Amino acid sequence: MSAPRNKQDRQAFGRLSLPERTFVANALRTETVGGVLLLVAAIAALVWSNIPALHHSYEAVSDFHLGPGALGLDLSIEHWAADGLLAVFFFVAGIELKRELVAGDLRDPKAAALPVVAALCGMATPALVYVVVNAIGGGSMSGWAVPTATDIAFALAVLAVIGTSLPSALRAFLLTLAVVDDLFAILIIAVFFTDDLNFAALGGAFLGLAVFWLLLRKRVRGWYIYVPLALAIWGLMYNSGVHATIAGVAMGLMLRCHREEGEEQSPGEHIEHLVRPLSAGLAVPLFALFSAGVAVSGGAIGDVFTKPETLGVVLGLVLGKAVGIFGGTWLTARFTKASLSDELAWPDVFAVASLAGIGFTVSLLIGELAFTDDPLLTDEIKAAVLMGSLIAAVISSVLLKIRNAKYRALYETENRDEDLDGIPDIYEQDKPEYHLRMAEIYERKAAEHRRLAQVAAGAGGEDERPA
Repeated sequence: MSAPRNKQDRQAFGRLSLPERTFVANALRTETVGGVLLLVAAIAALVWSNIPALHHSYEAVSDFHLGPGALGLDLSIEHWAADGLLAVFFFVAGIELKRELVAGDLRDPKAAALPVVAALCGMATPALVYVVVNAIGGGSMSGWAVPTATDIAFALAVLAVIGTSLPSALRAFLLTLAVVDDLFAILIIAVFFTDDLNFAALGGAFLGLAVFWLLLRKRVRGWYIYVPLALAIWGLMYNSGVHATIAGVAMGLMLRCHREEGEEQSPGEHIEHLVRPLSAGLAVPLFALFSAGVAVSGGAIGDVFTKPETLGVVLGLVLGKAVGIFGGTWLTARFTKASLSDELAWPDVFAVASLAGIGFTVSLLIGELAFTDDPLLTDEIKAAVLMGSLIAAVISSVLLKIRNAKYRALYETENRDEDLDGIPDIYEQDKPEYHLRMAEIYERKAAEHRRLAQVAAGAGGEDERPA
């Protein structure tokens, strides 16, 4: 007869292990800062492109070309931001995915089932919503993939702005969901948005990746080796017709993300720690600055809700994401007989699912790829992404604020450290030495209170003073 499973193992959104909790906290802290910068960049782009006196300068800067034309890299600033800087973002996404596969939630198929199914449903449902809307309205099916992506940095920026103390389990779910979401977004870009292939350049890119992998296996060190090689791989991938960000993902996945004996960090964790600030603090905000500059007049906003392509994007992000992720999570929990954590309720899951409807960075990128032959529709799709993300942010903010008092209590419980040993008490409660240490602390506090009471009553003598 097999041993009964621990209740924690049967719970969806149960408490994280301490190492995983620490990693998630550090990762989300950087993403939150990056999300705030992303928000600032998006607002700056809207202001810059919508003030009549500045509009032409925005277009002039966005369209300014630079780069070696002989290598096929004479690109506009906007193009460099989308194909070049976002490769850094996807490089970090590749490392995150590799870490999740070897050391995070995705290494265990049972634990991985919930975020993977939720992410798949959270991508399929928005695409289905878009297709249905455009089938009824007679619009273009080219943008079906636009509302499928979640922007974790923007979502965390919303959490930072509204000040909600979201429990670590829900934050970890959001992060894991976004990692899986990024993986499938990468596959969509690679499969559906690849131009005519240049097999010579593609072969050169694969050869460069093989050399990159071999150097890693041989434990060769030195940024002066890897950075030029990475740039060469990126340039070859760009010229091959495959979207250049795929090169970043591939190199990220090749890094070793498990720790060996005596290591405080794996090479992947170390490089991610170095590169993530560059991605969150520079690459993604600059992409937003040169991609979010669309006209936001009353007429343009009204058009978002009248054209089938743009309406499909808005409904996909707002409705499709929330229903897809919530439905996928509920079905997975239902058919795996997993129960929701005692401290949470299903409306909490729906609120987080609504938050995932913020699909800024990758949605803007896919919007540009889907309608390259129609610049006007591209701008309208961008406006739809902004509007859908804004609506999703407002809805999720209201839902999360309603439960914020409960979240704050959970957050305080998760972080309480009465014995000041740097480890939250909730992770030590099953240890006998913890209870002994806590008893000693409470006894010292009680003795101090008794002594202070005696002093206040004048029974302590002249030499007694409160500590």
